Amino acid sequence: MIVLAEALPMNSPAYGQIIRPISPQPESFQERMRQQQEERTQQTQEQLRETWLRQNLQQQQLQQQQDFTRQRQELIRQQQFRLQEQETRLQQQQFTRQQQLRIQDQQLRQDQQIRQQQQFRLQEQIRQQELRQQKENL
Repeated sequence: MIVLAEALPMNSPAYGQIIRPISPQPESFQERMRQQQEERTQQTQEQLRETWLRQNLQQQQLQQQQDFTRQRQELIRQQQFRLQEQETRLQQQQFTRQQQLRIQDQQLRQDQQIRQQQQFRLQEQIRQQELRQQKENL
């Protein structure tokens, strides 16, 4: 315990009497230590709380980024699937067009052969007829 006393002049009526010590703040060493420990505990708890909030926020942001990435990957996968379907359709259309062109070409050749045969027959008929007429004219 720390005692603080005031110096009194010798002619003071209180001189020589036991002077009650000036009561210091009720803060003892243990009390100060307890308050300091309490402050440190509060600071630590506040730091822990801030750290938890930051981590929680970071976790939420990470989760959002992961969700966004998954959605983007799914969108890309769907686009690739559509492109593959489109490419397959185009290949089928190209194959069908080539088949149609082959068929048209074949039909044109057949038509040309038929015309040539008809023309040949017609020429042969004309020749035969001319021959008959010549025979008749003789």
